[in-house]
Amino acid sequence: MTERRYRQPPIVEAACEFQFGTEDPWDVEVPDKAFEMLRNQYPVRRQAKRTELRVSATADQIEQQVQQLDLSQFVRQDPNVLVQMGQGFLAINHLKPYTSWHEFQRLIRHGLEVYLDVAKPTQLQRIGLRYINRIEFHEPTVALHRYFQFYPFVGSGLPQTHGPFIVGIQVPYDGSRDVLKLMLTNAKPESPEGPPAAILDIEYGLVEAHKITLAEAFDWASVAHERIEATFEACITDVLRQQFEEEPAQ
Repeated sequence: MTERRYRQPPIVEAACEFQFGTEDPWDVEVPDKAFEMLRNQYPVRRQAKRTELRVSATADQIEQQVQQLDLSQFVRQDPNVLVQMGQGFLAINHLKPYTSWHEFQRLIRHGLEVYLDVAKPTQLQRIGLRYINRIEFHEPTVALHRYFQFYPFVGSGLPQTHGPFIVGIQVPYDGSRDVLKLMLTNAKPESPEGPPAAILDIEYGLVEAHKITLAEAFDWASVAHERIEATFEACITDVLRQQFEEEPAQ
């Protein structure tokens, strides 16, 4: 599938996240070893925390437990790209300005190869690829149907001028092995005089992790991107394509 390119893409963050089996042993030297392999590209190292909700089920009850996970973050000099890792967790984040899937794919592969080499996980629990798009409008009153093919329906018996909104759906893929989450919501202006804006959030996730091996994880991410890109293009109209300044196909 040919990737459509825009001179002014609306992507504010792209993230690819891997979660691995919590039963795998964790060597406290993993972050140090990873930094040695990543420091030429990610020279800045810092610590962070991640809050996780763990769910376990027995025959009698379902238990939920909130855990704090220590993360090591490795940041590029620019610093719009970072790799995050901790016990059973890896994420590659690309903030704006986003370049292309070809470049982000290369960063994902590198980060995943380093994690697999130093942490040596044995099983996957989840993979997620997410794109967050912030779209600004150059008019005080926004007619959503001019910009989107996906937006909240407001029947003729209701007022057509409304305030904050949120709409979302989940779409199963590959026999419900994967799920795509699609959400459109209003966003606050970046300044008091700023234009109105919306967030188009698209996330594609692996639900049944046992059906994907570690060796297949990278290829899965490539398919996930194809489906996210197709969904994004299906959500917007030519008005937004013109606003994003679509580049001619090569």
